[in-house]
Amino acid sequence: MEKEKILLYDGSFNGFLTSIFTAFEEKINVVDIQRKNQVQKGLFTETQTILTQVHKAKRVWNGISQRSNNAMKNIYFAFLSETPGIEQLLYSYIQKIVAKGSPNHIDLADDMVFRINYLANMVSKKKNRMETYMKFNVSIDGAHFIIVEPEFDILPLVSKHFRSNFSDRQWIIYDIKRNYGLYYNFHTIQLMTLDSKGIIANVRPLNNLIQTNATSVIESWNTYFANNSIKSLISNKLHTHQLPKLQRKYQDDKEAV
Repeated sequence: MEKEKILLYDGSFNGFLTSIFTAFEEKINVVDIQRKNQVQKGLFTETQTILTQVHKAKRVWNGISQRSNNAMKNIYFAFLSETPGIEQLLYSYIQKIVAKGSPNHIDLADDMVFRINYLANMVSKKKNRMETYMKFNVSIDGAHFIIVEPEFDILPLVSKHFRSNFSDRQWIIYDIKRNYGLYYNFHTIQLMTLDSKGIIANVRPLNNLIQTNATSVIESWNTYFANNSIKSLISNKLHTHQLPKLQRKYQDDKEAV
């Protein structure tokens, strides 16, 4: 019998799907799938690091899409919940889909299926809430921005809404909990990161806020962005790249809420 393994991936959705592909292809006895920065090794369990390969991720995603669009939505949304153990839960779910041939043949009363549906619905509600209630602030140079600290990693889900409804302005939606954001430049949306430590250090003398809770942190970031040139931050201090094609395709063609 093959030794049990923990698969380690980079934390991205493509990386997770690559892990699923590897597990099936190599017939690995997977006991857990973990992000490399959150590793909790078993005492006698071997680990295997998975390198993200988009073509392998696409094969898994296409296989799921052929069975059910609803399953695609549940898997992606539940993954973005970042719930501890979500990777292994989704792996078991995908195993069941493959074994049964269709999610329609899976017992909806199954605790695992119920949990995934619940998490997906929670993420969907937070997504809808952000799209409905979030309002832009304006920086000193006229760039629009929103600073958030959401419970779930929902920025990939709201990009289509904000791009469609606010295409007439340059904007940033920044998640300070995960330290990345979406930057729209009138043409495309890019992922961006900022030096959060540097900003907080500069923020404190601006408004003399004590960083004791989420509200004060967000207020500090809002103060910093409102009083500084966002355009200069974008051009000089950001490492940007386009949203992964796999996720863009899901947002544009498969979004269901």
